[in-house]
Amino acid sequence: MPLIRPFPGLRPAPGRAAEVAAPPYDVLSTGEARLRAQGKPWSFLHISKPEIDLPVDTNPYAPEVYAKAVENLRRMVKEGVLRQDERACYYAYRLTMPIAGTLHIQTGLVAAAAVKDYDSNRIRKHEFTRPDKEDDRVRQIEALGAQTGPVLLAYPRAPAVDALLARATAEPPGDDVLRDDGIRHQLWVIADAALIEAISAAFETMPALYIADGHHRSAAASRVAAHHHRPGGLQQSDYFLAVIFPHHEMRILDYNRVVRDLNGLTREGFLTRLRPAFTAAPEAARVHPGRPGELGMYLPGQWYRLEVDPARLPEDPVKRLDVSLLADLLLDPVLGIHDLRRDHRIDFVGGIRGLEELERRVDSGEMAVAFALYPTRMEDLMAVADANEVMPPKSTWFEPKLADGLVSHLID
Repeated sequence: MPLIRPFPGLRPAPGRAAEVAAPPYDVLSTGEARLRAQGKPWSFLHISKPEIDLPVDTNPYAPEVYAKAVENLRRMVKEGVLRQDERACYYAYRLTMPIAGTLHIQTGLVAAAAVKDYDSNRIRKHEFTRPDKEDDRVRQIEALGAQTGPVLLAYPRAPAVDALLARATAEPPGDDVLRDDGIRHQLWVIADAALIEAISAAFETMPALYIADGHHRSAAASRVAAHHHRPGGLQQSDYFLAVIFPHHEMRILDYNRVVRDLNGLTREGFLTRLRPAFTAAPEAARVHPGRPGELGMYLPGQWYRLEVDPARLPEDPVKRLDVSLLADLLLDPVLGIHDLRRDHRIDFVGGIRGLEELERRVDSGEMAVAFALYPTRMEDLMAVADANEVMPPKSTWFEPKLADGLVSHLID
């Protein structure tokens, strides 16, 4: 069973991609999705968040929600908005995002990735999954007979693959969508047999791929594959929909923390308690951490630059992450937050919202303190996965996000 293979994608008909492409299902609440889909009958949100077409109080995990997704998918196929390619293809996918006056560009491959290699850890994980979220994805895949939300993967440095993707994207793209968030999504169909064979062979030499985002989708695909597996021959369900980027092009933003109270401490007492592990210097401006081991902290009206005592930096690939240092040296011993997944005193703020969002939540009185973290690096993520370890919750925030609806993988 090859690591990746081409597949006949279900895609928007020519000229329809802008009507279909939608944000990933898991970055919008139901209310936000309703607003985004207003006046957009062909938005993929009608498939990925089908509760928006049902009464407001509908449970998003109710059977009628999955039935509505099937109804909407069939309608889009019947009306010719979505069409399946006649032959198995790869697809090159480019994301372009403006950042601080420059353009961030990353180019990857849409492919079907082997469940077997996920199960054997050749496609490597770095997060735990929640059973309820897995169950939701299993029900959605089974109902639709399709995987519609791609798993975001990274491949280690491979100049040969980079060159093949450059060759595949030398001509104008088949789909070119500039969304209202300023992110451009471009897609090329790779149908040339020789190029497909070269891409497959180049990936086959790789020791591992790495899940960046989509642990619940890949875990659900594994469960579906086990349920559908029949001896003798491969089925489409033995593979899952993936977009694979070179790790050096991927961009991780900071994933910051805000805490509701100081665990009964005064401001002065809190500053005193954190100093055995950190130096804390007040700053006149917002603190953007510039390296691992450096953090920004905001108390009402004042930023501080925190630096970890180098003697306290461990060798363990998980414990040396900035998210772990903050948890182990401050959140747990000083603020009494022992379980990041269950403690309601802590919340997480994606770096795309900026440090001003941290200030806003503290200055409003909602939160007592905020922490700005240096972004986790792709090399750190890969080291954790290679060690078969698990990262703390909310360690990575990838930007730009993929779009749902540009390519789906039919398994039925």
